[in-house]
Amino acid sequence: MLTLSEAPPPRLDKALAQVVPEDVTLSRSRLAKLIEEGAVAHVDGTVVTALKTKGQPGEEFRITLPEVQDYDAQPEEIPLEVLFEDEHLIVVNKPAGMVVHPAPGSESGTLVNALLHLCGDSLSGISGEKRPGIVHRIDKDTSGILVVAKSDAAHQGLARQFKDHSIERRYLGFANGAPSKGDPRLAGINGVSFEDGGVLRIATNIARHKADRKRMAVTAHEGRHAITRVKVLEIFGGNRASLVECRLETGRTHQIRVHMSHIGHGLIGDPVYGRKKRIGLQTLDAHDAAFVSDFPRQALHAASLGFIHPVTGESLYFEAEMPKDMKELHDILRKFPV
Repeated sequence: MLTLSEAPPPRLDKALAQVVPEDVTLSRSRLAKLIEEGAVAHVDGTVVTALKTKGQPGEEFRITLPEVQDYDAQPEEIPLEVLFEDEHLIVVNKPAGMVVHPAPGSESGTLVNALLHLCGDSLSGISGEKRPGIVHRIDKDTSGILVVAKSDAAHQGLARQFKDHSIERRYLGFANGAPSKGDPRLAGINGVSFEDGGVLRIATNIARHKADRKRMAVTAHEGRHAITRVKVLEIFGGNRASLVECRLETGRTHQIRVHMSHIGHGLIGDPVYGRKKRIGLQTLDAHDAAFVSDFPRQALHAASLGFIHPVTGESLYFEAEMPKDMKELHDILRKFPV
């Protein structure tokens, strides 16, 4: 059931897309198809089939979704870097380019497929068959550390720690430009403040983009609250780029990427959120300039993860160094003249 906003767009597909919850992936085009297929109805049961139907403020519509196809994940022998494993959980360093769990278009080659082969039956029944053991995710093209549950007790305990934000999550990324307390522009951006030690705190709501449901966006009132703390570790070429450390207090979809874009310092290589500001590459040779400008993914790495073992109570902390492509990017950015 979806309830239209106080000022819904004139087309019903757009009006419904505006109020789809954050945790539901339902694009405007998909809604348009559902309307045309007769899957959208008023609360009294009257089916709506015209896209140009004008919904009224606060009006409710019932959407009947077709049965979801069950992508039964199969074990696959895929190499994984394991940082820790016991009978309750496993911690891995996920490579960039690997999807975490199977989904339409990515039914194989995922982290779940690899874990099912590595862990066998100990993983198959945890948290449902579609996402066995998965308590948190990182984007396909973000590298770094993930913890996965191998028992119900571990799954429940880890889920509680993620919910109460007690898990320590530190990311390293390369940004266009270098955020600075001395930049008066930042002071005027919604949700931005500075803390001791030069830490930039970004606190906003994040929801699905109204026009593109595959993207997330900073919003005034909709969505869920998100807090990211950013510290500049190194500056390259007179503020052309920077190495930043991002610590998550919350864990929303694309949170770091959205927040870095929000402050005007999107991540290098980010195809969705990183295009607002470009680095001047004239002082680099052709090879190095092309490497930076054509970096094929968001330059983001989940570098460390700390939590309390949900069964033993032991304090655990893991680190994973930047992967080869980000190390090479780092070396090239250091070639900029100061």
